[in-house]
Amino acid sequence: MKVLLVGGAGREHAIAAAFSRSGHEPRLYCLSDLVNPGIMGFVKKSGGEYYTGNINDPEGVVRAARRAGADFVFVGPEEPNFHGVPDRLEDSGIPCIGANRAVSELEMSKASMRDLQWKYKIPGRLWYKKFKTFEEAVPYIEEYADSVALKPARQAGGKGVKVIEDFQVYLQEDKRKVKKEHAESIVREYMKGYDDIDYKLLIEERVWGPEYTVHCFTDGNTVVPMPAVQDNKHAFDGDLGLETGGMGSISCGMNLRWGVDDERAILTDEEYLKSVEIVKMMIDSIQRETGEKYHGVVAGQMMLTSVWGPTVIEMYSRLGDPEAGNVLSVLKSDIVDICEAIIGERLNTVKAEFEDKAVVVKAVCPEGYPNRRDVASGHPVKIKGNGDGILWASADVKDGRVFSGGSRVVECLGVGESIPEASGRAEKLTEEVSLEDGWKLFHRRDIGSEKSLERRIALANMAREIYQYRERRGLLGKRMIWIPGKGLVEVG
Repeated sequence: MKVLLVGGAGREHAIAAAFSRSGHEPRLYCLSDLVNPGIMGFVKKSGGEYYTGNINDPEGVVRAARRAGADFVFVGPEEPNFHGVPDRLEDSGIPCIGANRAVSELEMSKASMRDLQWKYKIPGRLWYKKFKTFEEAVPYIEEYADSVALKPARQAGGKGVKVIEDFQVYLQEDKRKVKKEHAESIVREYMKGYDDIDYKLLIEERVWGPEYTVHCFTDGNTVVPMPAVQDNKHAFDGDLGLETGGMGSISCGMNLRWGVDDERAILTDEEYLKSVEIVKMMIDSIQRETGEKYHGVVAGQMMLTSVWGPTVIEMYSRLGDPEAGNVLSVLKSDIVDICEAIIGERLNTVKAEFEDKAVVVKAVCPEGYPNRRDVASGHPVKIKGNGDGILWASADVKDGRVFSGGSRVVECLGVGESIPEASGRAEKLTEEVSLEDGWKLFHRRDIGSEKSLERRIALANMAREIYQYRERRGLLGKRMIWIPGKGLVEVG
């Protein structure tokens, strides 16, 4: 059996590792823009080949698949989905694990995703407003004096999202100025070059609570969930600094328990199951709208809020990065069996089992990330040990040496009986990574720490107490929102 993997980051290294454990012993091929040393190792060991090229070019991916004689293709990142790579592969008779262009709209357009939620009355929906231009949004920003989340209306690699709290009346003018400046930067900078979507800016109500992600395999009929994972977006300890693509992630069991034998958890079993049900409803709604089947991985990036309980923040049409390391490192079932079941639309016949272990992933990044990737790239990377537990992310092999690619260089993966234990193991691995030219690296030491866990569980308990109170009184999801031009309106 031959498999072509599309993509070359930490997520794809985790996928390649899962294929290397398969009892089917597939010959692995890879197409990516950079040569990931970790994936290259699995490719060579299996007797496959590594190709470099544009992963967003449907014709180029088809050529690579034919050259490899691939039995199927597994698409890792989101952009190939948005560019119709799975569609072109399927049209060429090559099965693909990847959301086609129509259903990947769930992730690509945050505005379309919200439209679907409200049209089909899916629980966990936030109030929002979408704009095609910055000028269109200005009058709204001027009048709306409240806390908001400002977002690019398209998936832009996790960049550009900003939450602005607006509680103090004496600071409202200053906050309006900040809102306007960031809204303009979203349209002019973060959305620059994205001409495949009409809406550019999304303004949503601000909610609070612990975030988490629930990934699922789906064949369009059956949805098979994976353990919940919590990503940490901010660059520095204590959730400070710029938002990044993800500085690390934690998981333990299906509901983010403290430890394997510990009942403390960020989610209850009921909240986890509600989250899975919401993801199912989102899949059903996009399939109903498009008439297309969803074959691949889907994920709800959620928040446990005081308004709804499980609440959708965004949707993914692929595995998250670094979250893929969490879920795939504990996948006990054979990934080839799962892929073949998705392709044959018989996922209901396969059971996806996961080890009951805690997993913590910590990303190690070159100074300059996330905003100055130009200065963060091109530095020679050195690993002290044998590399076990390290997922190569933004790295490129040139003339036998490995150089930083400008984003997260590696993701250090620790496994243990509790999240703090796994965090300690991941932390030790970070000490094995350095840049030979002396350029500085940084990572977050607090991911998975006891203090961080205590804070997240306390936040979950606070949100839970409020939303359950609302639920008992029939007020779940109902709230009063000031809408410019209409005044105070009840939504829900």
